[in-house]
Amino acid sequence: MSDLGAPSAHLALADKADAVCHMGALMLSAGTGSYRVKAAMGRVAVALGVDRLDAQVSLNEIIVTTRAGDETVTQVVEVPVPTVNAARIAALLRVSLRARPGLRTQDLQRQLDRIELRRAPYPHAAIVAGAALASLAFAFLNNGHLQECLAAGLGAACGKYVQLLLRRARLNHLAIVTVAAFVAAAVFVLTGWAMHAALPGTSQAVHAAAFTSAILFLVPGFPLLTAALDLTRFDFTAGTARLWYAGLIIFAAGIGAWLVAWGFGLTPAPLAPLDVSPPALLALRLLAGFAGVFGFAVTFNTPWRIALMTSAIGMLANTGRLLIVDEGGHPLVAATAATLAVGLMAGWTSQRFAAPRIIMSVPAVLIMIPGAAAFRALVGLVNGDVLEALTNATSVLSMVVALAAGLALARMLTDPAWTRPAPTWTKMPLTRAQRRLRSYASTTGTRAQPPTG
Repeated sequence: MSDLGAPSAHLALADKADAVCHMGALMLSAGTGSYRVKAAMGRVAVALGVDRLDAQVSLNEIIVTTRAGDETVTQVVEVPVPTVNAARIAALLRVSLRARPGLRTQDLQRQLDRIELRRAPYPHAAIVAGAALASLAFAFLNNGHLQECLAAGLGAACGKYVQLLLRRARLNHLAIVTVAAFVAAAVFVLTGWAMHAALPGTSQAVHAAAFTSAILFLVPGFPLLTAALDLTRFDFTAGTARLWYAGLIIFAAGIGAWLVAWGFGLTPAPLAPLDVSPPALLALRLLAGFAGVFGFAVTFNTPWRIALMTSAIGMLANTGRLLIVDEGGHPLVAATAATLAVGLMAGWTSQRFAAPRIIMSVPAVLIMIPGAAAFRALVGLVNGDVLEALTNATSVLSMVVALAAGLALARMLTDPAWTRPAPTWTKMPLTRAQRRLRSYASTTGTRAQPPTG
């Protein structure tokens, strides 16, 4: 009996390992961080009867070892370069949260297959409009006037549309980013010239100052911030890979924009503050903050209810940051405080709506990234001005570190497992969202998920 039972037990564990790896591969390909991937795999592994799960996650590869009794299975899974799909991340999180002991492998695989085949929640037209709205709002928050905002929005719309078209052709990822940045920047400049010709009172130099707002949609927010969070947990495999990927994307986008700037002789210098009364400026910043974060959320395929909550979080945090800076506060301290607030609000909301906090925190933080300084660093590097490049690069790096520090601190304050150096993924503490989902299932006698707002 033992000779017959051993192969059967091993095959059963192999099936469970396949399902666990399927969950991990879908989570990773949707753009979420290493911690979230491992936690989701650990939850479904427990529900399937796996005793222990060890996983190593990089940018596009997962190595998983599952153990049940005396049996062990190790698998390696490769996924394409991740593209952000917040709706998929949210759906997979709910599957992992409501997974309970006794879950059958085939049932889990069916749920995952349905999620994998599910279409994105927004058509391409909505995603293009989201990119335009985000860039338009970002231009205003960086002291842009009406002409800069309109030019940035139109440039971002054209660049995003080209990016979506080229992605269908399955071209090299970096080539797509470079071409999209070139198109967005070129449309921005041409729109500025057209406005200057139609309205002689407008200044071309002012258009050049808001140049980087048109390519903001290409900033790799998810890889950049998840890399920082992974590194704070000493997950160097995932964090370093994501950081290099984000750096390559930024460099490719910068090259595309620099070609336009070099061809037209543009320099993205900072804009002077707007001449607007304080109450009007506050109202406009709140509106722009909400619109900009909502635009980013749509480009990431965030479900609209979660996108609205995310927009409110980002609006409040970023407006508070700008007020602190206006009153003479240190920009890095203001950035850390703002992202700490984002992380705490996103953490509170995520536990009550069973939504991943990462899909709420990243769009809210992206509106704070200093895009103009990053581009000036690249221009200085290309032109051989080492001092200019280092000065701006240091400014950008300091701001990114401050943004990540706030999110990491919020995570440590709200997630008990986050502070453990090496958590056991099959023994994760129950979250408030899990207790809510299980309570709902017990009350209704089903495993259905509750309404999420």
